[in-house]
Amino acid sequence: MNLKGHFMKTITNSLVLIITIILSGQLNGQNSAGQIIDMIIKNTGSPLIPNTVDVIKEGNPETNVTGIVTTMFATMEVLKKAVAEKCNLIIVHEPLYYNHTDQTSQFQKDPVYLEKSSFIRENKLVIWRFHDYIHSIKPDGIMSGMVKKLEWEKYVVNGNLSQYLIPETTLDGLLKYLKQIFPVNAFYVIGNRDMKLSRVRFAAGAPGSSTHFRLLQDNNVDVVLAGESPQWETYEYMRDAVLQGRPKAIIFLGHVSSEEAGMDYCASWLKTFVKDIPVKFIESGPSYWSY
Repeated sequence: MNLKGHFMKTITNSLVLIITIILSGQLNGQNSAGQIIDMIIKNTGSPLIPNTVDVIKEGNPETNVTGIVTTMFATMEVLKKAVAEKCNLIIVHEPLYYNHTDQTSQFQKDPVYLEKSSFIRENKLVIWRFHDYIHSIKPDGIMSGMVKKLEWEKYVVNGNLSQYLIPETTLDGLLKYLKQIFPVNAFYVIGNRDMKLSRVRFAAGAPGSSTHFRLLQDNNVDVVLAGESPQWETYEYMRDAVLQGRPKAIIFLGHVSSEEAGMDYCASWLKTFVKDIPVKFIESGPSYWSY
């Protein structure tokens, strides 16, 4: 073989090796759960959050992702739908195992926990919580979804997605509107039905009664749309306030309803930079029904 032939063969072999390495990388981790999660965090624009709950709750970060589901809670129904859709990365906003940090020591012999964890492992699912980082997106990713669901974009005050100035209505009128948005919901309400209002603040999820008190004490707030609170805290404060004749009201939507549209928004947001992998939103819905 002459020098030119030897050189061309060396170049060809090198190209084959490079292509093999590239393809190997694509097949063994380019779409791994860990890498996709890192990409999501990077796209939030947030600095790394210390002691975050946004970690993989179940599954192997090296799992090749075939599809992504976003949801509020990874209920058994959501998990089964994800498997049917061939989606193995489940992005949840709230805990997987019934407490904020997903501590499972108390459930080690519990049949509910064991069946759920077994289903996840048998189907090689990866469950990642997306809580702190989605709230860190500017504007807040959860609130971006909620304002869209409420169709209140034009009522946002100074770009703050938790503050709205809506056309004047009554508390009863606002409730009728909310019932159209959340038809299966039962709301807990404290306030005078005939009270006129226009200045609304949103306190999604469970920010704590101190947040509710701060908003209700604001003279520029008529009504608070809240997620949830222990009934012996904000509920009783508001009951006394109304009995004293104060023109305030609070509407508890329920934790899920106050944030779930944010995980629908999350799916749309992910599609802007996660390519070639199906991304779907699956509604988990309210935790309970009302009789």
